[in-house]
Amino acid sequence: MEAKGATYYNSIIVPSVQEMAKGKMIKKVPQRYVRSGLDKAEITDECGPRTKIPIIDLNRLCSSTYTASEIDKLDLACKEWGFFQANPNFLDKLKSEIQDFFNLPMEEKKKLWQQPCDMEGFGQAHVVSEEQKLDWGDMFYLLMQPARLRKPHLFPKLPLPFRECLEAAIIRLSILLLCLL
Repeated sequence: MEAKGATYYNSIIVPSVQEMAKGKMIKKVPQRYVRSGLDKAEITDECGPRTKIPIIDLNRLCSSTYTASEIDKLDLACKEWGFFQANPNFLDKLKSEIQDFFNLPMEEKKKLWQQPCDMEGFGQAHVVSEEQKLDWGDMFYLLMQPARLRKPHLFPKLPLPFRECLEAAIIRLSILLLCLL
């Protein structure tokens, strides 16, 4: 059975922010990308040193020689925070491949452009009106799991190193999830 993917959103296609900025198509940031002061989140440092979110070493946690202290840190993070930070080292290669993808020529990225009525692909996330405030940045949204929902017109067109890296990351994250369960 061929994977068809799922369409969840009706999204308007908008120009690439990267190309607008690079190509000097604009003299100033278009109004739809400018947010009022009301839209800005306030960042404070009032919480003090007690609020450090635990960083969990997932490699250590899932190894056969794991330590009770790592399990205790995970337990504390889940009870007090409801989430935790993971040591990002295992994502370094994926981050590099993502950067390489965004540095591709626009002609290559256009092959992966969002389709009307579909959020997956290269472009902007969930644009529903011409008046909507948008983020000043492009994104690439791709559903990876379950594999049967992958869009056949997107995944095979990704550069091979990026595709292989995504697959490896999914496998690694799946193993990690099983370990945590």
